[in-house]
Amino acid sequence: MTRIVDSKRVREGYANITVLTLADDQGEEHQREVVSFGEAVCVLPFDPARRVCLVVRLPRAPLLWAGVEAELVEAPAGMIDPGEAPEATGRREAFEEAGVVLGALEPVATCWTSPGVIAERVHLFLAPYGMADRKGAGGGLAHEHEGITVEELPLDELWRLADEGGLQDMKTLTLALWLRIRRPDLAESAAR
Repeated sequence: MTRIVDSKRVREGYANITVLTLADDQGEEHQREVVSFGEAVCVLPFDPARRVCLVVRLPRAPLLWAGVEAELVEAPAGMIDPGEAPEATGRREAFEEAGVVLGALEPVATCWTSPGVIAERVHLFLAPYGMADRKGAGGGLAHEHEGITVEELPLDELWRLADEGGLQDMKTLTLALWLRIRRPDLAESAAR
């Protein structure tokens, strides 16, 4: 079984980078870099009565660095603060980013985002809401400089994007597909 024989932190900040020396079953050593910054939450708020969902668009530094100018369609998401439960983070981020107050959250999964190099688990939730739950403007916190645009997207458009490869954020794609699986009544109605 592979085991860690040495660990060296090479960067501390929002993202911490650690170089691990691993030894395999034959005793051969090799190195792997691990990027860590904690756990996260992503929640897709959806209004079953109006058949819409709340998504956000914002510039992402890694996309800009990769030469991609488009802003992705994303479900509200954020990092879990120390001592905060994933559900509390989901509600906080949904209000900060999309201006919606959420009640019940429906757990979907807890997944590793990119386990080859990133030590991040993300808790995924679906959350119904109604018009009365839209209590703020959203857009994120000013001091975080996120440049968030909030959008209410028809579910048929969300699923069209999923089907055509237009949802490029894996968290949002996963939640969109799970919503269609868990609530086929919304998918059937949206297709009519």
